[in-house]
Amino acid sequence: MPVVLLHALSLHSSMWQAQQRALSERGHPVVAFDQRGFGSAPLGDARPSLDVVADDLARVLDARGIGRAVLAGSSMGGYVVMAFLRRHPDRAAAVALLSARATADTPEVREQRLRFAEAVMADGVRDAMLSQVTPRLLGATTRGARPDVLARVLEDARAADPAALAWAQRAIAARPDDTDTLRATRVPAVVIAGDEDELVSAEESRHSVNALPQGELVTVEGAGHLQPLEAPGAVTAALCALLDRIEVPAC
Repeated sequence: MPVVLLHALSLHSSMWQAQQRALSERGHPVVAFDQRGFGSAPLGDARPSLDVVADDLARVLDARGIGRAVLAGSSMGGYVVMAFLRRHPDRAAAVALLSARATADTPEVREQRLRFAEAVMADGVRDAMLSQVTPRLLGATTRGARPDVLARVLEDARAADPAALAWAQRAIAARPDDTDTLRATRVPAVVIAGDEDELVSAEESRHSVNALPQGELVTVEGAGHLQPLEAPGAVTAALCALLDRIEVPAC
């Protein structure tokens, strides 16, 4: 079964390197997809919208001859998964959502995203802002014990195209409430949450699980918002368990 891996904001597809390697070794075709403006993908000139990224993914799958796939998305990648479910609902064989809330942003959070989009374009502000906010993507345990992971995430954030960061934040801010989208998603599903996530609460993760008819919750201890980097083995195991629910076990 093909598996699509969608990265978090300010990172790129290499954040899934451990999972990509493990799943490929077990015979699963893996599409580690760079979203617009990140990694090797050009930003283009479309208006900010996660629907645009979802349709980009559909075209990539078409080009590879893939009809249905398991969709796994971390943070922004999870929001792209939900947009894909709205626009291409019959193409999901299973779903994994990591650190992505089903509800739309509150007005306050939406305004914070839009302010970020403005500030990240300012040369005199960008580096200090990224240095302040990026560490919150990791849990306290990772920040304290894994300086290599913190350094890697900071490096990726600073190397990201500011225009892509701004575009993505505006796209995320404009997303709708996808609770009903998840209620209509009747395939095996898992919500993976870090117990030290400072951006998506345990309550928000439970809301997503409760909306998914076949949803299960996996909580990763000692991890924050970026579990694929902070606890790669636990995330790989959760994805393998999801695959086992839809086909002959391959993990």
